[in-house]
Amino acid sequence: MGELLLEAFGQTLVMVVPSTIFSVIFGFIIAIVLVVTDSNGLRSNKAIYKCIDAIVNVLRGFPFVILMVAIIPFTRAIMGTSLGEKAAIVPLTIAAAPFVARIFESALKEVDPGVIEAAKSFGSSNSQIIFKVMLKEAIPSILSGITLTVINLIGYSAMAGALGAGGLGNLGIRYGFQRFQTDVMIVTVIVLIVVVQALQSLGNYFYKKLSR
Repeated sequence: MGELLLEAFGQTLVMVVPSTIFSVIFGFIIAIVLVVTDSNGLRSNKAIYKCIDAIVNVLRGFPFVILMVAIIPFTRAIMGTSLGEKAAIVPLTIAAAPFVARIFESALKEVDPGVIEAAKSFGSSNSQIIFKVMLKEAIPSILSGITLTVINLIGYSAMAGALGAGGLGNLGIRYGFQRFQTDVMIVTVIVLIVVVQALQSLGNYFYKKLSR
């Protein structure tokens, strides 16, 4: 069981780590565009904001299992296959990026408008306001959002495992459910809970540190 758990945990990392990186990058870009083009943004543009806002809402409302099946041709075109933990990175990223975008958007919009106005009065450019003022002020909330994203991706990866992507979810389904090995299922669930609790505790620790 130890060897099975280590292998499954490694497969989960292969899915979660790259998809976290990609979803944070794409989500950050989307959030910046939403914040900048909002009605109170630095460069308000109603058409662009409504278009991107609608796309984000649609993707966020898509159940992950259905999304994973629906984009199989797209996944196969990018990764060369729709099976395995590496192929799961594509749907995981697409599922998580809108979630990240909303968290980052909220964090950036929570920045005190007075700080932004002060930066404008000193002649700061829009890029300086975004990256040196808004982003700096929102770092604690953004870090908390990234923690939630990783935890969500672990849950998504377990669902991906049920569809043959590997990882801890696949281990629990294949041995715990299909082969009626209840002990494997219980240990898998315990490992997932411990990992999630550890990540949440680590995220809370850094959030408090940065908030000071």
